[in-house]
Amino acid sequence: MCCYLASSMEAPSLQTEKKSEGPTKYYVDASGQIIGRMCSKVAKLLLTGNSVVIIHAEKALFSGHRSNVMGDFFERLKIASVVHPKHGPFHPRTPAGIMTRMVRGMIPRSKPSGVSALRRLRVYTDVPKGLERISFMNFEEARATKPLAYYVPLGEVAERIGWKGAPTE
Repeated sequence: MCCYLASSMEAPSLQTEKKSEGPTKYYVDASGQIIGRMCSKVAKLLLTGNSVVIIHAEKALFSGHRSNVMGDFFERLKIASVVHPKHGPFHPRTPAGIMTRMVRGMIPRSKPSGVSALRRLRVYTDVPKGLERISFMNFEEARATKPLAYYVPLGEVAERIGWKGAPTE
């Protein structure tokens, strides 16, 4: 933990720099990123007034044992309405929907700041037209450091719970 003296309390921070420059648009590539860490960084950017576009959502990674990750999603799918399924809860099955729901859980969506933050979020499974030439950033703190066998891709989880848009090989 870092301490500052009373005379030097003005340490440079990301929030003050971004507010003085105005809101910016961030383009994030989710390939090889641990999904929880990446979503928390994205939520923080959204709450500071920035717009975020995420591509390759299906290539984001869950850390943990494969059976635990899949089991958690299958358990979540069992939660349903007693009366009729049209009353919810609605379970996202696409990688973009799952990632959006994860970011939504990290934002105070009942407040006006949270509602406007969610409007500034866009999540795609591929690179949309018009964004091919833009360079995308990665979060260094969210990068997967272990071998890929220790992680489960979001696309695989989505395919197992019912995503119909998975690429066929």
